[in-house]
Amino acid sequence: MALLRLVLLLAVAILASFRPSAAEIRVTEVRSDGRTIIPFDEFGFTHNGVLELNVSGISFSDPSPALDLSQLGFFLSTRDAWIHVLQQLQERDITCPLGSSLVKHVYFLNQLNNPNPNPSGLSIPRSTFFGTVFSQSDPGQYTLVFANCLRGLRVSMTVRSAMYNLDPHTGHRAYLSAGAASLPLIYFLLFLAYAALAAAWVAVLLRKRSAVFRIHYFMLAVVVLKALNLLCEAEDKSYIERTGSAHGWDVLFYIFSFLKGISLFTLIVLIGTGWSFLKPYLQEREKKVLMVVIPLQVVANIAQVAIDESSPYARDWVNWKQVFLLVDVVCCCAVLFPIVWSIKNLREAARTDGKAAVNLMKLTLFRQYYVVVICYIYFTRVVVYAFVTITSYRYLWTSVVAGELATLAFYIFTGYKFKPEVHNPYFVIDDEEEEAAAEALKLDDEFEL
Repeated sequence: MALLRLVLLLAVAILASFRPSAAEIRVTEVRSDGRTIIPFDEFGFTHNGVLELNVSGISFSDPSPALDLSQLGFFLSTRDAWIHVLQQLQERDITCPLGSSLVKHVYFLNQLNNPNPNPSGLSIPRSTFFGTVFSQSDPGQYTLVFANCLRGLRVSMTVRSAMYNLDPHTGHRAYLSAGAASLPLIYFLLFLAYAALAAAWVAVLLRKRSAVFRIHYFMLAVVVLKALNLLCEAEDKSYIERTGSAHGWDVLFYIFSFLKGISLFTLIVLIGTGWSFLKPYLQEREKKVLMVVIPLQVVANIAQVAIDESSPYARDWVNWKQVFLLVDVVCCCAVLFPIVWSIKNLREAARTDGKAAVNLMKLTLFRQYYVVVICYIYFTRVVVYAFVTITSYRYLWTSVVAGELATLAFYIFTGYKFKPEVHNPYFVIDDEEEEAAAEALKLDDEFEL
């Protein structure tokens, strides 16, 4: 337990140490970067979209005033347009993405040169900063990109981008992407649903006190953490939508997300082992599963913070994403082992203790839970990702709703199947039911996990 407390405290400290994300107002440091294309961030614009771009500290590896800065600049591009731009480059119709008419040109760096002649004849150094406002009237999911078409040239700069949509009636700025505008309301409604679920569970625990085990209190804690996580996410998205930054709500969201993730996977493991309601202790191999799952969840949550706090095009973003996916898959596989072990133990017990009906009911319950856990993992990890991939940018919120509704259904199923029972049905089984259960268990040997 001391080690577990140390891991939890360390993880919370690490999460709290991350700098809050600027969300749709993002500041990116580019240092001696020689990439031809540097993507920054994506945003879903409506007919009244605006990009505010402020760049400072511009410097080049070659300080020569003869540089052709018209070959460097910023532009906006949709994914479809970018595919056509790549085709133009491949077919040599253009030599630089800035030469394509399919992208929205925001700023060329040759505008940094002073257009006014110097009467004294002394050379005037080019400016190292600029600011521009670009109005976007064509709706779509756009990526802000910097193009450097001078081979071998390295660029350094600090880029601050603010993207938002204007309300045509009030002039209100909405810093959330078009497909995410409804997320604050969605998360708040989900918070109310989980709050109601927690209240209902408290009522069940109070009404059936004599049948309550420790696992039932732990289930209540998981629901409360999920509700608080959703409340913080609703406030996080609400502040971003209004101001472009989270004002600290993202830190609370990450902390509760971390606690919720660890507690949910721990709960699945504990239920799978039958802890508390079938046996008062954990076997050594079950403890090992927990000691694997909990540290991996710490790593997964730190990776998730790093993913959320950086642009999808940052240098380390892909690495963090791969770490997160790998750890998440390992955790999802690990939590299935205790359920499989419980099913095998119940099969063996049915052959030796003579309580066929009791073990058949337990076996059926654990088999159902095994199938539901697999369905939950598959839906939230695969199907939801497919929604994100195929859905239009305007309806990206639907993938959030799908994933959250699946999670809510999983919580309700778990609570219903493992709720406290005052009257144990195992004590009212007649001989005919016992014989039928024994036959069913013989046939059950053919069941393969």
